[in-house]
Amino acid sequence: MSLNSLHDLFVEQLQDLYSAEQQFSAAQAKVADAVSDSELKQGVTTHLEQTKEQITRLEQIAQTLNLGSLNGKTCQAAKGLVAEAHELLEEDGDPAVKDAGIIAALQRVEHYEMAGYGTVVAYAKRLGHEDAASLLGRTLEEEKATDAMLSQLAETTINAQAV
Repeated sequence: MSLNSLHDLFVEQLQDLYSAEQQFSAAQAKVADAVSDSELKQGVTTHLEQTKEQITRLEQIAQTLNLGSLNGKTCQAAKGLVAEAHELLEEDGDPAVKDAGIIAALQRVEHYEMAGYGTVVAYAKRLGHEDAASLLGRTLEEEKATDAMLSQLAETTINAQAV
């Protein structure tokens, strides 16, 4: 794909996020199974459902804007983040320490997503795609809320258990 306009970049970034969300969705079920803390497990499970909705929103945007399929691009950053999380899941050790590590891995994912969604919201607004900006903004807020939930769990429970 040639990047000759903000529209081209917008589509490329949507494809990147679509690939990332699909990779993260596939990994989250495995993460949920590996978590020992019940609150963290619930948070991961809830976010997995949100991720599925976020994928649907991206598909809806592509359809509404006649962008075609968002498939065809592999988000290399997501691939790396997922690989790091899988390495952590394979480690032996104290379950509480692994939970703390899982939170760190999940927060890296959330921060990547927040950066990506913040960017495409700005692009959508500049391009006059207000409905797309609204849907993408909803996803951005969900990612921020998940990050806040993970921080709260780490600071109040998980990190103390890992000491």
